[in-house]
Amino acid sequence: MRKIKGLAFEYICIGATLTALFLLALLLWDAWDKGAGWLSWRFLDSFPSRFPEQAGIKSALWGSIWLMLLTALISIPLGVGAAIYLEEYADRTWLTRIIEINISNLAGVPSIVYGILGLALFVRWMMLGRSLLAGALTMALLILPIIIISSQEAIRAVPNSIREASYALGATKWQTVKFHVLPAAMPGVLTGNILALSRAMGEAAPLIMIGALTFIAFTPSSPLDPFTALPIQIFNWASRPKAEFQYLAAAGILVLLALLLAMNAAAIIIRNKYQKYIKW
Repeated sequence: MRKIKGLAFEYICIGATLTALFLLALLLWDAWDKGAGWLSWRFLDSFPSRFPEQAGIKSALWGSIWLMLLTALISIPLGVGAAIYLEEYADRTWLTRIIEINISNLAGVPSIVYGILGLALFVRWMMLGRSLLAGALTMALLILPIIIISSQEAIRAVPNSIREASYALGATKWQTVKFHVLPAAMPGVLTGNILALSRAMGEAAPLIMIGALTFIAFTPSSPLDPFTALPIQIFNWASRPKAEFQYLAAAGILVLLALLLAMNAAAIIIRNKYQKYIKW
C-alpha cells in the first residue's frame, strides 16, 4: 500500500511538472509568434512612439540597465555585509534569532508593499521624486532579504575546519573571513545576488507605485533623472487596444527574457568557475 501511495505521489508530481512546463512553453511560443517579427536593431534603438511602426524600447532598456546597476551598488554591499555579520560575528541570542526570522518573513512580502514603502519613504519623505535613485532604493529593499538569506546559506556551507585551520595559524577573525570564508562562499553568494537582481529586473508593481513614467523619449544621464523600465513599457503597450501594440509588448517580453536568461547564465558560469578552486 505504501508503494502504491509513493508511486501515485510521484506521478502526481511528474504530472504537475509537465503541466507547468507545457503552459510555460505555450506562453513562450505565443510571445515569440507575436513579437519575433518586430525584433530589430531599430526596435532596440528607437524611443517609444504613438505610432507602432516607429516605436522602440531604447529608453526602457537603458532605464532597466541603470536601475539594475544602482540597485546592485546599493543592495549587494548591504546584503552581503549583513550576512557576514549575522553568520560570523553576531552572538546566537534571542535578538539574533528574531532578526533572522523577520528577514525570512520580509522575503515573502508582496512586492507591491515595497512599492508603497518606496513611495512614502523615498519619493515623498526624502523628496527624490520619480527618479532612478528612488526606484533603485525601492528595488534594493525588495531584494535585500533574498541577498541576505542566500549569502547566509553560502557562508554557512563553508566547513568550520577552514576557520579553525586559519585560527590555528594565528589569523584574526577578519583575516579568516576575508581570505578564507568569503572566497569559499563566493559561488553561492554571487549566484544568489544575480538571481535576486533578476527578480528585481522583472518587477513592475513597485515601479508603478513610485510613479515610474510610461512614456520617456530620452535615456537617463544621472541617478536623479526620471525613468521608465522594461516591465513598465511592456505593461503600457499591453494595455493599449491596437493590435500592433500587443506585438510590440510581445517583442519587449522577448528582450526582457533575453536579459533575464543572460543574468541567470552568468550566475551559472560564475558559480562553476569559482567551484573549480574549492577543494573540500
